[in-house]
Amino acid sequence: MDEPAFSEPWHAQVFAMTVHLSKQGVFSWPDWTERFGATLATHGVSRELDGGEDYYNAWIETLETVLIDAQLTETSAISQMIENWREAYLSTPHGQPVKLKA
Repeated sequence: MDEPAFSEPWHAQVFAMTVHLSKQGVFSWPDWTERFGATLATHGVSRELDGGEDYYNAWIETLETVLIDAQLTETSAISQMIENWREAYLSTPHGQPVKLKA
């Protein structure tokens, strides 16, 4: 049996979102790979990367930076969304889907 391409659903989601944004012309794929490679190099300075969770955390960091540089979002908006998800997660009963408040 083949192993899944992604370890976690959010890995696939952030990958798909990045591909979609590139196809929509938000950034070119060569620009993405250059920037992502630089992020990976920075993350790998202090320790060896395992290619899993740390890889996708670097992916998200790069995507956030690209979107901020393209003026499609701001750091404060990202921070607020992270906090909104944290609050939603902490207030959701175990086994229930996490939903953001409107």
